[in-house]
Amino acid sequence: MTKKLTLIALLLYCAIANAQTTYTPTADNLETRQHFQDMKFGLFIHWGIYSEMGAGEWVMHDRNIPYNNYKRLADFFNPQSFNAKEWVQFAKRAGMKYITITSRHHDGFSMFGTKASPYNIVDATPYHKDPLMELAQECQKEGIELHFYYSLLDWGRADYAFGSPIVNGAPANGDWDSYIKFMKDQLTELITKYPAVKGIWFDGYWERTNANWHLDEIYGLIHKLNPAVIIGNNHHEAVKDGEDFQMFEKDLPGGNTTGFSGKSRIGELPLETCETINNSWGFNINDRSYKSVKQIVQYLVNAAGHNANFLLNIGPMPNGKIQPEFADTLALVGDWMQKNGESIYGTRGNFIAPQQWGVVTAKNNTLYAHVLNMPLQPYVFVPSVKGKVTKATLLSDGSSIKYKQQPEGVFVYTDNVKPDGIDTIIELTTN
Repeated sequence: MTKKLTLIALLLYCAIANAQTTYTPTADNLETRQHFQDMKFGLFIHWGIYSEMGAGEWVMHDRNIPYNNYKRLADFFNPQSFNAKEWVQFAKRAGMKYITITSRHHDGFSMFGTKASPYNIVDATPYHKDPLMELAQECQKEGIELHFYYSLLDWGRADYAFGSPIVNGAPANGDWDSYIKFMKDQLTELITKYPAVKGIWFDGYWERTNANWHLDEIYGLIHKLNPAVIIGNNHHEAVKDGEDFQMFEKDLPGGNTTGFSGKSRIGELPLETCETINNSWGFNINDRSYKSVKQIVQYLVNAAGHNANFLLNIGPMPNGKIQPEFADTLALVGDWMQKNGESIYGTRGNFIAPQQWGVVTAKNNTLYAHVLNMPLQPYVFVPSVKGKVTKATLLSDGSSIKYKQQPEGVFVYTDNVKPDGIDTIIELTTN
């Protein structure tokens, strides 16, 4: 009996200890999460000294450029055409509600003024200004939410020791404690110096899945500095304690066409999927595979139908200008959002599973059936509709559509409906 009581006491102690270390989001954090889900559409920006090479953000790694040689790019990085107001207006024109920008990518160069390393845009370039501070101030002014991408991986720092074997959770040839401290110092700056920052987007965990990244300490620090800041990590795995949203790289939640999401499991957190406007994240002068307005809108619609945000990436040119091809396309996306945004902003998805013809988004008592592929038969079947449908109309012009509700779902008759080339949106009002 004594042994049993001792075992029970030990199990209770372990349960209490685990409960004490489990992350509990604050009310402010939960509010940020909800607002994040409402925004639905964001601008991803990959911009750094790698942009000068015009070959994407992995150019140092892909071309085996020695770190000390690569660092010379900072000597002539001078983006005199950068204009924070133009960037924010670009996002607003496209109908985007937030911006996520690379504060530090895998090359280790910091695109902000930092005291933790001289290898940054203020101290190491002739530009001598902090574009992220200007962007943060302009975002705050214009009501655009700002998130910072931050790389855990660093190809150049000696304490990170890229390529070193991992022994007992740390690189054998590096100084892991030094590197973790460096990241904490930089993250403290990003959270405390820059106004109205609401998110941190981590990347690079996948380079060392067997390392002890001290995520509990890093996440805990961020939430202590500002509990409202939401944290996501592009680790391609199931969500970890301390995270506030879950992202999927180049795939809709549940998909794995790129091979990144094989270990991902959709959790209960807000969701986000990211994709590029061409085939590159950073500026690539040879990449002309621009996505069309239709492709972008349909990706956004499908993301919303899967209950996820869509973070669309561009790679600005090294001078700080955004390519006109991007601006022209996203202006037309913005026109579409002005007309149809009510079926995207503030909605939730996945109440009704995606169908062959498209997806459904929902807000209050309204369902929006996004018909991306008009069926051959003269009707669209919307399964599992809860509540009584009282009206069916086309969102584009408000015209009534015939429908019939059965226990298994709603048949919406489309024989007199002229299909839209991008998305025929049928609005179903329920009681």
